[in-house]
Parts: sequence; C-alpha cells; structure tokens
Amino acid sequence: MLKWVDIPPVWLVVALGLAWAQATHLPMGLSFGGAWADFVGGLLVGGGLVLAFLAIYELRRFRTTPIPHHDPERLVTTGIFSRSRNPIYLGDLLILAGLILRWDAVLSLPLLPIFLWILERRFVIPEENRMRRKFRADFARYCAKTGRWV
Repeated sequence: MLKWVDIPPVWLVVALGLAWAQATHLPMGLSFGGAWADFVGGLLVGGGLVLAFLAIYELRRFRTTPIPHHDPERLVTTGIFSRSRNPIYLGDLLILAGLILRWDAVLSLPLLPIFLWILERRFVIPEENRMRRKFRADFARYCAKTGRWV
C-alpha cells in the first residue's frame, strides 16, 4: 500500500491541496494580477498535461512502465524523451505552477522548488541510478545528449 502512496501524482495532489488551501484561506491580499495570470496558468496546465500524455504514450508504445520504483524494460529516447529525460515530472511541475497562477496562490510559490526537490530525491535520482545500472553505455549517451529537465 505504501508503494502506491509514494508516487508523483500523490505528491502533486498534496502540493495542489496546499496551494488551493493557501489561496482560499490565506490570500493575504496578494495577487498575480488577473487575466494574464489565468491565461498563462491555463497554458502551463495544458502544456503539463500534453507533456505527460506524450510521455506515457511513448512509454506504452515501447511497452515499458511509467510507474516509478519499477524497472523499465526498455530505454526510451524517442518522441518527447528526445527533449527531456523526465517529461512526466516536468509536466507535473508545470501543472502545479499553472494552478498556483490561476488560483492566485502567491504564497505557495515556494512549493515549486520544494516539489522539484521531492521529485528529484524520491524519483528522478533513483530511477536514473536503476537505468544507469541496467542500460550502462546507452544511458550514458542518452544523458550526454538529453537534459534531465529540458
């Protein structure tokens, strides 16, 4: 059970819940400024969803798992993975940033680097270590040509 609780969507929901609660109950009169924040927030959320969808599609196409803490069957370096080694996590970060903007959750901006830190420590680094052991030279070449985030 604990394995299913420690997945990025759960951490994202927790961060979103904190941002929403801050915006609802502790706005402190702060605002990002109206319509432009709604527009940019919408673009970020949409972009995050597209990134995640494209990444999951590519992983499924190669018949490997999108689930953290599981060993991948194949090293996927095509599609969106040719631009970012972690497009799903990047998508999660964009969704969080977009909803913070849309909700005017100004005081929740520190959640972005905290969420990024959690993603890196809990998921990205362990996953990359597993792939480094399993795919060796192929993974090293992939890391050399593709950034962790962009």
